[in-house]
Order: sequence, then C-alpha cells, then structure tokens
Amino acid sequence: MNAYRAKPLNFPWPALLYGVATLAALLLARHFPIPVAHGHGWFPWISGGALIIVAIWLALWAVKTLLDRHTAVMPYRSATCLVTYGPFRFTRNPIYLGYTLMMIGFGLATLNPWFFIMAIAAVMLTTLFAIRNEERHLLSRFGFEFERYCRHTSRWI
Repeated sequence: MNAYRAKPLNFPWPALLYGVATLAALLLARHFPIPVAHGHGWFPWISGGALIIVAIWLALWAVKTLLDRHTAVMPYRSATCLVTYGPFRFTRNPIYLGYTLMMIGFGLATLNPWFFIMAIAAVMLTTLFAIRNEERHLLSRFGFEFERYCRHTSRWI
C-alpha cells in the first residue's frame, strides 16, 4: 500500500506552524520593534478586525463543508472523499488561508509588521511540510479527479 494513501501527515503541522509564527511575531515585536508611521486612528483596528472575522468565517465554512461530506478535517487523517465545493471551489486550502488571513488581520489590528513577515514564513513552511504531503495523499487516493481539481483551483488564492 502506498504510504501517502494511508494518511497525509503524522502530526498536525499547520496548527503548530501558525501558532509558532504568531508567538514569534509577538516576541519579535517586543524585542525588535519595527517602527510604523501611523496615526492612532480606528482604521487599522477596524480593518484588522474585519479581516479576522472573514478568516474565522472562511475556516469554519471549510470545516463545515468537510464535516458535511463525512471526510477528515484533521490533516493527519485519511481523506474519504475529494471535496470540491463550498470554499474549496476557490482555494484548495481554505483553512490554511483562514489562518494566514487571521495573522494579517492581527498585524493590521496591532500595527505589528512582524505578523506580516511571520505569515509569509508560515505559508512557506506549511506548503513545504504539510500541503505537499496532503496533495500527494489526495493524488494517490483520487488520481485524475484530484489532478483535474488542481488544474482549476489554485493552492492558496
């Protein structure tokens, strides 16, 4: 049996990567602050808060879509079906996109540029350590159907 067919990951890397990236952004801002020219207006806080709400909504919509199809939500479980509707029509990784948008929202709300830098790092590491393995898993389970889905739906946006 193909090792990727059994399950995509042995550990839930994305949650850990985004958690570490968030913690790193907070610690770096404290010890190595990046000066930001800004007024103390409400716009960054409102726009950051709105982006956080959109991110949470996107992630919850994706989880609900996966649960509706009775397939794995956790990245270390084997997929039982290929989900291509709901938020998965627009992006192959709506939950990870939600995590990324949430980090950007926190960066806007707190005016902490380290959140933007750490969001980029989290995207790169998540792609390297999680998404590529998940895609191999889905390819081994669903073959041509997954290839066709990849041709029509982008990985991130």
